[in-house]
Amino acid sequence: MTLPRATILGLGAYAPPQVLTNEDLARMVDTSDEWITKRTGIKRRHIAGPDQTTSDLALIAAQQALEAARVRAQDLDLVVVGTATPDMFFPATACLIQDRLGASRAGAFDLLAACSSFVYALICTSQLIAAGAIRTALVVGAETLSRLIDWDDRRTCVLIGDGAGAAVLGPSTGAFGMYGGLVGADGSAGDVLKVPAGGSRMPITVDAIERKLHRAYMDGQAVFKLAVRTIPGLIHKTVAQAGWTMDQVNLIVPHQANLRIIEALASQLDVPLERFVVNIQEYGNTSAASIPLALYEAVQSGRVHEGDRIVLAAFGGGFTYAACAWVWGS
Repeated sequence: MTLPRATILGLGAYAPPQVLTNEDLARMVDTSDEWITKRTGIKRRHIAGPDQTTSDLALIAAQQALEAARVRAQDLDLVVVGTATPDMFFPATACLIQDRLGASRAGAFDLLAACSSFVYALICTSQLIAAGAIRTALVVGAETLSRLIDWDDRRTCVLIGDGAGAAVLGPSTGAFGMYGGLVGADGSAGDVLKVPAGGSRMPITVDAIERKLHRAYMDGQAVFKLAVRTIPGLIHKTVAQAGWTMDQVNLIVPHQANLRIIEALASQLDVPLERFVVNIQEYGNTSAASIPLALYEAVQSGRVHEGDRIVLAAFGGGFTYAACAWVWGS
């Protein structure tokens, strides 16, 4: 018996209505629109309201994806949420969404691989479908990173935005779906992007808060070097695993961390920037939400057509990285 290939049946996305522009940030910290734009490509980002949690953002994206896929929540077998900013340590944010959707048949768990979480989750879930273990699943990437940022640190606060994206996966009826997927990590680089306090190693204390150790820390130059050194080779391997050549790839959807990184990837791959999906100027770095947000916008704008070969590629704290290759269609 030939097992089905997993494909994306529907997408959804959500960004909070509150927008923080570069000009707004210039009134908060020592920065300017020119400084931010030149170094990151970001012009604005969306910030969750005080009453919005990661599950709130994820729920809206999930509902859109289910509607687009014409799949009922009660027919889902699994809900997976990729996030570094869950509502709480436990229960999993996926369990909260499962309940709010009414997906009573579905198993649910969170996956943490920082900005790579959504692509990790896509690959893992697609393999469960291909193995016949499940049939229909919801995969969400959602973040409220604004809650972890030191808004006095211009190195990080200018980068971050909040948002969510979701995909409903199911078995393909044709030659569509995932043709390759690779994950990797380099734990020796874990210190370049981290939140030191809040876990078992360093619980939240008054001292930790005063030292801002519950806030995100990033060595931007180190992240840049890791991404540029790792991701081009990862994309080449993923494309080869799919049985394609680079000139057969119609679109690359990279993690939206920094425009300079995306430009460097395009240069190293010798692929025109026009074949990359770039929306960082509107959202900033939304971590696990960035790739589903970008893919959703590419589909909505008509850049994606049935039969297109698409590569998703992510990297994030850990240091984690992942890529997968899709033939678009269901």
